[in-house]
Amino acid sequence: MAERLDTPLAQRRTLVPRFRIEQDAAGKASEGIARFLGTPRFLVYLTVFCMIWLAWNAWGPSDLRFDSAANGFTALTLMLSLQASYAAPLILLAQNRQDDRDRVTAEQDRQRGERNLADTEYLAREMAALRIALSEVATRDFVRSEIRNLLEELEQKDRDQGSTSSWSTTRDSS
Repeated sequence: MAERLDTPLAQRRTLVPRFRIEQDAAGKASEGIARFLGTPRFLVYLTVFCMIWLAWNAWGPSDLRFDSAANGFTALTLMLSLQASYAAPLILLAQNRQDDRDRVTAEQDRQRGERNLADTEYLAREMAALRIALSEVATRDFVRSEIRNLLEELEQKDRDQGSTSSWSTTRDSS
């Protein structure tokens, strides 16, 4: 029987309860820890911790020692291995989150570059259209030269008509 999509599924009962961890919160926590693991402060703290551990188990009261120097400080080795086994996945998780952020940033940069290219091409086309339009528009110098040419033609015609009319006047009077 098909279930209705507008009705939520019933919770299944399991022997082990499931805990939902928000991925972003876990990622932020792992990044914080990974960042701390990469600081000089962490190295100083770890060095001081190891020195105190070694000093206590080497020179402390023998009945209060918990890690034997004869066994090569096995408990300290296990503690450092445990710390390293947790640090490695946390660092990888932080790197994956950083890769995701870098990928998003690169995609945004690519889109911004495409928009800038499109805007630049649009402006170049507009500038070319303006240049074409301006070459068809009469400029001030062009209009002045045309007016001068017309004036010269008119003066030439007046001179021609003046010489013709004076020739014809002299011819008619004779």
